[in-house]
Amino acid sequence: MCTVPVLSRVCLESYNEPHALYERLKQRGMDLVTVTDHDSIDAVEELRRYPDFFLSEEVTCTMPSGTEMHAGVYGISEHDHIELQRRRHDVESLLAYALENQLFVTVNHLYSSLTGPRTEDDFAIFARDFHGVETLNGQILKRSNRLADDFARRFCKPVIGGSDSHTLAGLARTFTEVSGASNAREFLAGVRRGQSVAMGESGDYFKLTSAVCAIGGSLIRATPWMALGAGLFLLAPAVTLANYFREIAFAWYWGQWSGRETRRLENPVRVAPEVVL
Repeated sequence: MCTVPVLSRVCLESYNEPHALYERLKQRGMDLVTVTDHDSIDAVEELRRYPDFFLSEEVTCTMPSGTEMHAGVYGISEHDHIELQRRRHDVESLLAYALENQLFVTVNHLYSSLTGPRTEDDFAIFARDFHGVETLNGQILKRSNRLADDFARRFCKPVIGGSDSHTLAGLARTFTEVSGASNAREFLAGVRRGQSVAMGESGDYFKLTSAVCAIGGSLIRATPWMALGAGLFLLAPAVTLANYFREIAFAWYWGQWSGRETRRLENPVRVAPEVVL
């Protein structure tokens, strides 16, 4: 369910059908397909039959500071999903499990307010313990993505790019490329070695507003009585505009702090990407 007040009881974050999602990604040239739903692996039931599909997940984690963040975990099994969900409120335990089972874990939309506040200690953990960084998110502002890319470069972290699209329209506009990889195993090995390149486009105000309106249309088609409240979606441009300015402020604040602090931290915690896992 979406996390927007009022709509959280009736509106899904996405109305994409797994097969339609897969077909759209293949039409747009993707050699491999993965799905990173929030704390869910339901798509695997329909997509496991495709040899070019591998399972991933975006796990909502609680940091030691009490803040929340989204961690991308790639190439998982159904058992891994159970363990990750069991440990997601103890990020140190989750990362220990990932290390033991050779799962690649990224910090996603690092300079976005999407999951709420950050603390200075959070950034220290991101630099020290996470294996990679999502540096190009198709729904996040370009400024935020550039800051994430700078963070990854400072700490020699492998990078990931993804559409983060909750509608079919944004799929495959942002993606990750590993040259020479012919299957999921080689792709993930290349990512771990730091051979990945995040490619495509960032998000902006118009892209987010369009997605929100599209989800509203899907909600009404799935739940016709919600047409009675369709007027709420007329507020979407104002809501997304407020979010746009909040994202700018968040990126500016933490970009100013992180630029100074990471320079202090980078030498003690620098790790070569090929020995992360």
